[in-house]
Amino acid sequence: MADKILNLNRSLKLISGSNPLVLERNSSTNSSKKLCHFLQFQLEQLITQSAIAWAQIIYIDPLSGARRQVVAAETPLPFSLDLLSELRSETWLVEFPPAFSLLQIVGDRLENTVVYFCPYGYQQQQCQYLLIVAKDILSLSWQQYIQQTAVLVSEYLERHVESLQQQHQIQILEQIIQRVGHQLRQPLSLIGLYAETLYCSLTQGSLQDRAAIIRETTQDLDRNLTELIYCSDSETLRFTLQDLQSLVVESLQGFQAWIAEKQLQVRYPDMSVVLSLDRLQMKQVFDNLLSNAIHFSPVGSTIAIDWQVFHSEVLISIADQGTGLSPADLQYLFTPFYSRRPGGTGLGLAIAQKVVLAHQGNLWAKNLPVKGAEFSLILLRSLTST
Repeated sequence: MADKILNLNRSLKLISGSNPLVLERNSSTNSSKKLCHFLQFQLEQLITQSAIAWAQIIYIDPLSGARRQVVAAETPLPFSLDLLSELRSETWLVEFPPAFSLLQIVGDRLENTVVYFCPYGYQQQQCQYLLIVAKDILSLSWQQYIQQTAVLVSEYLERHVESLQQQHQIQILEQIIQRVGHQLRQPLSLIGLYAETLYCSLTQGSLQDRAAIIRETTQDLDRNLTELIYCSDSETLRFTLQDLQSLVVESLQGFQAWIAEKQLQVRYPDMSVVLSLDRLQMKQVFDNLLSNAIHFSPVGSTIAIDWQVFHSEVLISIADQGTGLSPADLQYLFTPFYSRRPGGTGLGLAIAQKVVLAHQGNLWAKNLPVKGAEFSLILLRSLTST
């Protein structure tokens, strides 16, 4: 039985004010399309059951802030258009019931239909909800299924908003890296030119050796800056077939002196797997993840690298035995400029996540049960540039 009854015959002010309901059409962004498709699919799962004739989801579009609706229905409609207009007018929506509670709407104009209302969230005093027209009173299991659908929609919308925020942060990060990178390139080139001139003008000895160090350091900085600018550009992915094991080994070789200094043991599978990826950008991902793992690893501990191969994906994990991640770390870990490392820029993990997302993969972190942190990423085995 529904938790509560709302009276359709009461005609009171809309809690949403004058904001219009806008039919969801093709969106200008892939994220909005994905959201709409997900909501449509949830409604279609309800409509495929003979007990439900019409279903609607009202939600607030994170991009525009407008209230929108997605609808699925039997054809032809088993009730009049007047009733449909009455339901969409929201004159029955007069209070703020608890989220995920299921309420039945009653009234003289229901025409032998049963209407259920299930709110799943409120934003700026506007209600987001599921509205269901059934052919008869629904069983308890069906009512619970509707509530579960509302929970699923709410959680998906939260993830969708987080994804949009993440994309916005990545765009800001890209702009910052591109701007700073190009501003640094000119003075760095000038330093390199003077270092080369100084090296050539000096005779062999300690002064020339020092000039050589300046020259080589400048070249390393210029190379790293070029890679950083390249990795910040989502439009320059160059996919080639790469062996995952070789890529990890190459990244580890760059940290050999640091690994030896901390007396660390690094384990990884003796198993090759070929992936389609941008080699330079994905190496930057492993460099950033391994740098973090080495930094937070206690002396003499172990870093465990592993990968599992599935039909279309590869799950890769990098685990250390450090102190683990704080609640703030778990919340802000991939946010640009957030860092726990002294002198850290807070860009490494943000760049890593940007690259993985550009590869249509996922990157996340968690604390291990005993001690330490584990970073995991999923990559597609086959991927081509679009």
